[in-house]
Amino acid sequence: MLTELHIENFAIIDRLDLALGPGLVIFTGETGAGKSILIDAVETLLGGRADATMVRSETERASVEGVFKLDAAMRSNIHPILAREELLDNPDYLSLAREIRLNGRNVARVNGRVTSVSLMREIGELLVDIHGQSEHLSLLRVQYHQKLLDRFAELEEISTAYHATYLRLQTVRRELDALRQSERDAARLMDMLNYQIQEIELAHLNVGEEDLLREERNRLANAEELNSITQEALIALDEGSPESAAATDLLGQVISALNQLTRLDPSLTELNELGQSLFDNLADLSRSLRSYADSIEFNPRRLDQVEERLALIYNLKRKYGDTIPDILKFGERARVQLDDITHASERIDSLEQEERDLLTRLAYEGQLLSQQRRQQSTALKGSIELELADLQMTNARFQVDLQQRDDPDGVLLDGGRRVSFDAHGLEKVEFLIAPNPGEGMKPLVKIASGGETSRLMLALKHVFATADQVPSLIFDEIDQGIGGRVGAVVGDKLWALAREHQVLCITHLAQLAGYGDRHYKVEKKVVDGRTVTVVQHVRDQDRLVELAQMLGELSDGTLQSATEILQGVRKSVS
Repeated sequence: MLTELHIENFAIIDRLDLALGPGLVIFTGETGAGKSILIDAVETLLGGRADATMVRSETERASVEGVFKLDAAMRSNIHPILAREELLDNPDYLSLAREIRLNGRNVARVNGRVTSVSLMREIGELLVDIHGQSEHLSLLRVQYHQKLLDRFAELEEISTAYHATYLRLQTVRRELDALRQSERDAARLMDMLNYQIQEIELAHLNVGEEDLLREERNRLANAEELNSITQEALIALDEGSPESAAATDLLGQVISALNQLTRLDPSLTELNELGQSLFDNLADLSRSLRSYADSIEFNPRRLDQVEERLALIYNLKRKYGDTIPDILKFGERARVQLDDITHASERIDSLEQEERDLLTRLAYEGQLLSQQRRQQSTALKGSIELELADLQMTNARFQVDLQQRDDPDGVLLDGGRRVSFDAHGLEKVEFLIAPNPGEGMKPLVKIASGGETSRLMLALKHVFATADQVPSLIFDEIDQGIGGRVGAVVGDKLWALAREHQVLCITHLAQLAGYGDRHYKVEKKVVDGRTVTVVQHVRDQDRLVELAQMLGELSDGTLQSATEILQGVRKSVS
């Protein structure tokens, strides 16, 4: 639900910060006070039209920001969208913001990050329904009608089973298409796969050999220089030169001196041992260098072989992967693909039989779903027409239109007819309405806007209270053309609806306003020579005065009538 609304420099609103709660939230005020501007601001926040005319005069930009608290149902609907766009922050809250600049540019933000308006609209459609002049209304989207009917009729279990069968059928058909295409290209593809597999297998690659080959190539290519440097080190260690003695000879003299010192001073034993250890290590170093010198190979032929092997590996890497393990994995996948093609005909036969079985099951589950929808459509029609009668729309008629379309490639029904199908069933579900006698049934999207529409939507929302997952509902002009008695009925229904949803309602009827869990008064004032809209949360006596003024001039009589309204509301909802 919408918990916070912040508006700045929007039309005649200078700055407005509203903390909204659950239940029924009422907005009242004189005509022209700015109530509709609040609706415009929320529509803008949900991805609606935004242009420079909305920016308050003598300012550079306008902004609207809303914070929404997400319940479990909303999290399951909205989190996948946020995760897809990498916008998921706090799992329990969501912020939307819109900035409109005087130059015509506007910026949309979701959870503080700039996004497209289309994404904001996609999210907004799940958060708020606005009933009145707005087109931002889930009930006007035909694809939403089937979901509402199924939730009203508690058909989720049947619908889920049908959907699972449909998804499996699509998976089977995709695999069949791929196999049939592969079968058509089988000869060419098998030749290519055989060539790739043989090329990789004949190479007899070993993981890690590339690094060893590079090391060997380095030694072979530098054999002469390596041998020269090694001999130079051995001469310094063991042979010496006319100018200087060998390191082993010099260290031998040191050891001899240390032996003499130790005989004269036993405390130097450790130094003597250290010297002996150095001499032994020097001998080991000499032996290791001689062994390395013996291993140095002057072998141009072997160098050519190593270069050829590295060139082969490079060529395979260029074709099949960045590393030897990648090349080997490519070969394994090619073998699997070749095996699939080899056994494609067997797999195609198996899948074609599964496709036939799935179509039979889909026809059964689809007909069961259709039967339940038709039965429940009658119950839905009766429930909504009763609600419309309560709302002084006695002559209005409601109907659920379920249309099936013939399709030679569709599922076969019991009577031999083939009909098209999709992920949701065998028919298109659409709600139709005839608001007045003689007008005929027409789609909801084509009915006239205004108070009549708002009352119709209230009737629908009241019936779909638990089925409809949109958490916040806004009703504007719902009291158009009705009196106080019907206003009380509307208020009672809105209050009941607000037990399942957050409901915001703009009204001029005190009988309706009395049902509010929260009541805000919207008024226009002149501050420093400029007109501004001010919204005040009225409670207790202030609320009683506001209700009395909605009934007429403030007097003992209107105050008494307002008191009776509140007493009647408490009695009605208790």
